[in-house]
Amino acid sequence: MVIGLIHFFQFVFDVNFTHYGVYPRDTKGLIGIATSPLIHGSFSHLFNNSIPLLILGSSLFFFYKEIALKVTLWIYLMVGIWTWVYAREAYHIGASGLLYGLFSFLLVSGFIRRNTQLISLSFAVIFLYGSLVWGIFPIDVKISFEGHLSGFLAGIILALYYKKQGPQKVVHEWGEDDLDDEHPYWKEGVEVKTKQQQVNYVYKTKEEEEEED
Repeated sequence: MVIGLIHFFQFVFDVNFTHYGVYPRDTKGLIGIATSPLIHGSFSHLFNNSIPLLILGSSLFFFYKEIALKVTLWIYLMVGIWTWVYAREAYHIGASGLLYGLFSFLLVSGFIRRNTQLISLSFAVIFLYGSLVWGIFPIDVKISFEGHLSGFLAGIILALYYKKQGPQKVVHEWGEDDLDDEHPYWKEGVEVKTKQQQVNYVYKTKEEEEEED
């Protein structure tokens, strides 16, 4: 909603906030570390970022609620700083760097945690947005592949860093109540005794049944 309102403001009042983007290795571009993800160049740019951002962001906060805010803030900062350090000299705007960070975090984190539910989420991310990986290569000069690559690497690094926090692999452990002596089938050399029940069948003739009735 925030990035949508900002772009709508630009459109209605015919203003351009591009100069609030990241401009590498220049002090005037430092402000873009905080503001560039909020600015978009067109409605198509806004739409292409906002829908995946909503889906991946919601997935992060639902499945990784304990660390979701920290991951989001770190991706946000890492993308801005790295873009400022090494990207081409141009204004870099848009939330695509954050988007790529969420994408790679959800993709990698599920597999390294070996949690069935999170692995399923990783496969869903691949199915929905696997084609995003092409954006980290310098295919189109109009696209900030540096921001994409920064976000992609940031997500992987954070997935590794926070792998011990948040949801983990489900491990089934036997409690003491399960390890009693009533059924010691896991103990080598112990004879297992089972209770036997005797069932007696009584057959009656038709005449006997009629007499009982």
